[in-house]
Amino acid sequence: MLALIPLFDENMAVKAYSVFSQRHNFLLNPIMLGTGQNDGSARVDGLELIERMGIETLSDDKEIFVPLSNISIFSDVENQCSAPHNRIVFLLDNTIPPVDMYIERIRELKKMGYRLAIRKLAVSDFENYREILKLTDYAFLNSRKIAIDKAKIYFGKLYPEIVLCAGNIDTAELFEELKSVGGYQMYEGDFYRLPVTRGHHEVAPLKVNYIELLNLVNSENFELADAADIIARDTALTILLLKMANRMTVNSGITTLRHAAAMLGQKELKKWINTAVVNEMYADKPSEITRMSLLRAKFAENLAPLFKLKGREEELFLMGLFSVLDIILEKSMEEALSMVMLTGDVSQALIHGEGKLAPVLDFMLKYETADWREISRQLLLAEVDVDSIYHAYVDSLQWYRKLA
Repeated sequence: MLALIPLFDENMAVKAYSVFSQRHNFLLNPIMLGTGQNDGSARVDGLELIERMGIETLSDDKEIFVPLSNISIFSDVENQCSAPHNRIVFLLDNTIPPVDMYIERIRELKKMGYRLAIRKLAVSDFENYREILKLTDYAFLNSRKIAIDKAKIYFGKLYPEIVLCAGNIDTAELFEELKSVGGYQMYEGDFYRLPVTRGHHEVAPLKVNYIELLNLVNSENFELADAADIIARDTALTILLLKMANRMTVNSGITTLRHAAAMLGQKELKKWINTAVVNEMYADKPSEITRMSLLRAKFAENLAPLFKLKGREEELFLMGLFSVLDIILEKSMEEALSMVMLTGDVSQALIHGEGKLAPVLDFMLKYETADWREISRQLLLAEVDVDSIYHAYVDSLQWYRKLA
């Protein structure tokens, strides 16, 4: 199982991703909790994913943080992945002791061109880890346990080259507070995917246009011409639709939107509109929100047969796609879904966490945060194997890359 977790700068631009993984379901295979849990531990799962998919599929031009254990740190990492060394940041923690054997290995990794990060250090550990910190490019600090004003002075004096990263940020308010104090250059946590819970916001006129289009295509037996007429009000959507339709023709190009809509047909146009409109509607939000919405949509669709929901892929796709609609419209989920007139099991899952589709939504949310203990429990109950989940997630990443 593998999950990508974003790292942001203060402008909410994604600067890097961390890869977190678990190879086995220890609840399904309790023997792995014994001597078997180190089987294959010399392999680095994150590097395996990067090699298999290509680093550009995962992260464009951004760095990827890959955790190393006290065992895998000594593996032949350079032969496990052919990606440029300077794009990979090996993430160390306090399970790697600051003794000569490990310090020398870290120096070797540094000489190979890899970058290094460290996390889970308490203030009392800083002095003991002095030699490792000298080689470190990034330091993750628990924003709730370490005072950044003191950390700024300490690191600024002893390790001025280290980029400080705030971890465990679980609210937008804490993110804003840390930004105002200054000192951190990157931020990690759940804060970016949580809805606004205060104030009332009017929906921008352009978004109202998008909502009208979503309402049309998600109704029964909509008219292709009506959809084309609404698309014509938006330049970006017009260009996207014409480009897509023109790729489908061989002998003659398409010049009218109604012709383009007819070429796609009702089913394909509906799916394209749901995806394209969400992408445009989220444009004023951090790009990671759009990415997360689309990945959830495809991941949910891929999970349908695994959760015994074969035949409901379209509903699951919509559920994932609209799972951040409250963030986008800055309203409660109930208000947001009422605007797009979405009802039934999708609405029940998103608003109340209930109904037949809800287990898939809950699973995806836990998966995003790499909550492997809970994921293992759910897989055990659903009688789903780890490899199937891995392939469903990887396919979602590949689909998103092609879409983007």
